Amino acid sequence: MRAIEVTRQGTPVAPNVRFTEARAEPEPGIGEVRVRTEASALNHLDLWVGRGLPGIDVQWPTVGGSDGAGIVDRVGEGVDAAWIGQRVVLNAAVVRPERALPGRAPAGEDLWMIGEHGPGTHAALFTAPATNVVAIGDADPVQAAAFALTHLTAWRMLVTRARLQAGMTVLIPGIGGGVALAALGIARHFGCTTVVTSRHASKLERAKALGADHAILDTGKDWSRDVRSATGGRGVDVVAESVGKAVHLACIKSMARGGVLVTCGCTTGADATTDLTRIFWNQLSVVGSTMGSMDEFRSVMALFRSGALCPAVDHVFAPEAATEAYARLEAGDQFGKIVFRW
Repeated sequence: MRAIEVTRQGTPVAPNVRFTEARAEPEPGIGEVRVRTEASALNHLDLWVGRGLPGIDVQWPTVGGSDGAGIVDRVGEGVDAAWIGQRVVLNAAVVRPERALPGRAPAGEDLWMIGEHGPGTHAALFTAPATNVVAIGDADPVQAAAFALTHLTAWRMLVTRARLQAGMTVLIPGIGGGVALAALGIARHFGCTTVVTSRHASKLERAKALGADHAILDTGKDWSRDVRSATGGRGVDVVAESVGKAVHLACIKSMARGGVLVTCGCTTGADATTDLTRIFWNQLSVVGSTMGSMDEFRSVMALFRSGALCPAVDHVFAPEAATEAYARLEAGDQFGKIVFRW
């Protein structure tokens, strides 16, 4: 079958990407469906996999992809045949139950990621547990693939972890990436005031066109005073960020008393400098967030299906142009999601 493979670990990733027509077709296992891919989308996770995530034993060449939509064409043992012919979208975060051990309480959900720990969606066919797909009827598969993981991630960050309420003020650094744009859409859906930052003036203009209330150019210096100025000196209630080291301290200094910073990544580095005095004196919360549950996925997909939320799509590539697509993501030039149409 046709597939996009990363042939080996390395940085940059794009030179190690190839299109092939010789990948073996997957077969659905017990409890799984097989999906004939209509669209798959890139995430920053695809770059981390290509660079070599610590602790993950990747079998090269590997097929990435944690976003995908398409038509179910086969089901495994224990799956109702009614799934066949349904257009579905994937939640790539598969919850693995923790082993029960004497004297040890469960430690919370353990996630196994399709496209990270095993073959993903950047192929003409992919498999997934039937419990991890949602039927989407006649929805545009390109839009669905562009929407799913980033909006699930942003939904958990803002709604579940930060407990977003209407009227709050939300700071979203690094606007232009998929999660940041998803967070902007969700914050606007809740009637929140939004502040975005970027090192690219063009991305700030596009974010304002999407409804961002305040746009601040990140010149590499501390921009927290600009955020406070935009909020009348008060600061923001919620920070939704995945940038990490380069912006962490400015985010902390931008927060109102009792504010919540929720992070789902650290693309510029994990060893951030923080300000503990501000954190305890202003009673700030710093929380982590990863992916989301199927209940959260159904909630945010319902908003997609109703038209209340939609993704920003940067570019749609043919799979044969995979190297170019990966290079665009790696350069950080995109505004929104990069999608493959199969």
